[in-house]
Formats: sequence, C-alpha cells, structure tokens
Amino acid sequence: MTGPGRGYRRGMPLTRALGDATVVITGASSGIGAATAYALARRGADVVLAARTEEALRQVAARCRKLGGRALVVPTDVTDPEAVERLAARAAAEFGRIDAWINNAAVSAVGLFDEIPVTEFRRVVAVNLLGTVYGTKAALRWLDAAGGGVLVNNASVLAEVAMPYQSAYNATKHGIRGLADTVRQELRVTGRNNISLCTVLPSAVDTPFFRHAANHSGRELTPPPPVHPPEVVAETIVRLLRRPRREAYAGGAARLLGLQWRLAPALVERMAGWYTARTQFGPGVRLDATGNLFTADAAAERTGDWRGRRRRLVRMTAFGLAAGTAVGTVAAFSRRSRVGR
Repeated sequence: MTGPGRGYRRGMPLTRALGDATVVITGASSGIGAATAYALARRGADVVLAARTEEALRQVAARCRKLGGRALVVPTDVTDPEAVERLAARAAAEFGRIDAWINNAAVSAVGLFDEIPVTEFRRVVAVNLLGTVYGTKAALRWLDAAGGGVLVNNASVLAEVAMPYQSAYNATKHGIRGLADTVRQELRVTGRNNISLCTVLPSAVDTPFFRHAANHSGRELTPPPPVHPPEVVAETIVRLLRRPRREAYAGGAARLLGLQWRLAPALVERMAGWYTARTQFGPGVRLDATGNLFTADAAAERTGDWRGRRRRLVRMTAFGLAAGTAVGTVAAFSRRSRVGR
C-alpha cells in the first residue's frame, strides 16, 4: 500500500509562475490560512483572502502587501454557496483570472459524540465539508476558464486516522478526502487534465484553532503534541501549487502516523485514542461554549502560542509517539510474516 502522492502521476502545475498567479484562500483570517497567504505574498502572488471577520482579513492583507504581494479582502461565509460564487467572481474581476484555490476554512466542536448538540455538529459539517464542496464547485469553473490551475483541500491527517472527542471534525475531514478522490477521477475521465486537485494532511498545528473550537468536554483544549508551526503547512501548500500531487502530509508526525495507520490500523486506533484522549486537554476547567461556530472571532493571529507553552510536553510525548509507532510497525510486519508462511 502506498502513501500520499506515491504511485500517482504528478498533476499539471500552475499555468504561470507563482509570482504571476492569483490564489484564493478561504479561512485566511488566522492560522494556516494567514500563514499560507504570507508565504504566497513573499513570492509575489496575488492573494484573495476570504473568511468571516473583515478586520482580521484586512490585517492579513496589509501584511501581505508589505511582503510584496497584492491582496484582495472578500468577507465570506463558506456555508453560503452564493457568497462563495461571489468570492470567485470578485477574485476574477480584480485580477483577471483564478490560478489556484485553497479550501482551508474549518471549525470544530469537541466533546463526546453523544454530548455534542446536533446544531453544532451540523454547523461543523456545513463549514468544513459543504464549504469545501461550494469552494470546489466555484473553483473548477474559474480554473477551467483560466486554462488550468491547482485546487488544494486542507483535510488534516484526521482524514486518514481518527481522534476521540472530535467526531464531527473527523467525519468532515474524511468526507473532504473522499470528495477530492472522486472529483479527481472525474477530472481525469473527462479529459480535464489541466486542473490538479490536491489534498494536504497536516497533524497538530500551532494555531488558534483549539481556542476557537466549541467545547463540551469540560476541560481546556490543547493540540496533541508534537505541534508544528503553521508555516510547515503553508510551505507544503506552496510546493503543491508548484508540483501538484494527489496527497501530501504536512509535518513528520502526520507522515509517521499515516504510515503506522496503514500498517496496523486496529493497533493504531487503540494507541492513538489513548494518546490523544490524554494530550488534547489541559489542566483548566471550561464551561460549555460554542466557540466560533456561529460567531466569528478571528484576530489575524498566525499562531496559538502552543509551542512555547508546551515545549516540555512536546519532548516527552514525541518520544512516546515515536516509540508507539515503532511497536506498531514491528507488529504489522510480524503479522504479515505469519500470514505469508
């Protein structure tokens, strides 16, 4: 069994240099979206920034302009398909075309599955999965009109594995991966090989995401370490724009976990469940909250300051994760060896 990107012919890259390209980014008001906008602006790209919080988008846009790129702010709620279509039209009207589109907007509701309100579960599906559906529909039309381009979906390593207390998020990320696989097939069989569809699979990232999530766990939320800076994901996305591939992990932890999952899924499901159940919660008590599900609260923050606060825990748990991976790999090979006798 192969990992992301292997055994798959590389897709068509951008039809023009990145410094001449127009790239739409959803979820651009903080975290990975903002970091990606900065990475593209440094390379001279025109970036179209979409999210719900206009003031945060304007701050990100100002930084992009200082870095050398042009930036357009288009406040957008990705759960509204008409708003997403307007986003695409604004981008094309401003810069003449769309060369790449990055579906990055995401929210989460954390807690046991049977304790997450249905309205909140539905909202996570609307933002993460349907927002990607609407973005993909809008992007394909304009990418085709531009003579080709690249579409990148930010799906998380949780599109491949699973994590307790994150049922809604897990479900949407698995759905995004399946959607991409299907649309990629359709592009190929209909001869639209000038459009590449890529999926990026990051592990835990140092962004405000966990602070903004709806929380029904009763505890403080923290990202399970090891935690990567958002620039790791941003640079992965930039590489996909230049050299598209079917899927790409972002960060060593994601690659390691994906390999382990493919070799010994049942064992890893138990180990990952045990590990994340003990590392995604901090010592503080938290009352139930809906986070940013229904009310935007982005503040143009690129990071969540997790790496500095949790450096010691990162070192300790990274060792445990690596050791568990080694055990899982050995177990998988041992099982295969017994079956082959």
